Amino acid sequence: MEPLYQQTHKRVHEIQSHMGRLETADKQSLHLVENEIQASIDQIFSHLERLEILSSKEPPNKRQNAKLRVDQLKYDVQHLQTALRNFQHQRYTREQQERQREELLSRTFTTNDSDTTIPMDESLQFNSSLQKIHHGMDDLIGGGHSILEGLRAQRLTLKVGALLGDRKKPFCFGLIQQFGDSEEDP
Repeated sequence: MEPLYQQTHKRVHEIQSHMGRLETADKQSLHLVENEIQASIDQIFSHLERLEILSSKEPPNKRQNAKLRVDQLKYDVQHLQTALRNFQHQRYTREQQERQREELLSRTFTTNDSDTTIPMDESLQFNSSLQKIHHGMDDLIGGGHSILEGLRAQRLTLKVGALLGDRKKPFCFGLIQQFGDSEEDP
């Protein structure tokens, strides 16, 4: 376990020194340096898996210390991986900003034409459709209201007719008129 640990520890320090090369590398070799560092980090992760297995096979009095050393290496490598990703993200953002800047600088702007048109046909059609629907709903509600009023009048006629019986129809219609007028007032 010890030789593999020493080799892995040495590779971690090499990667840390290569991280400094990322800042000074030119644009052409930058991708090569990034790929080289990523390959080294992947190799170290495979070594760490092997080290975890070997540390669990250490004698009980050395096992805890071995696992602690492997965990520390794993922690260091994860920080290196995060630093590489952050650098790549910053580079990508910087390149994107440069492209946008170049695009704006190379773009030719022209003056507005004297005939400026605003495409509003769809909006006008949508608005007129909404107004038609609104009027249709008003008509539907008004029709429903008149139907309800007719049903109320029929109910009142039936109630008064049932109370007084069919023999006093003229009196019944007088009451219907009287009650019908009073219900419409409020």
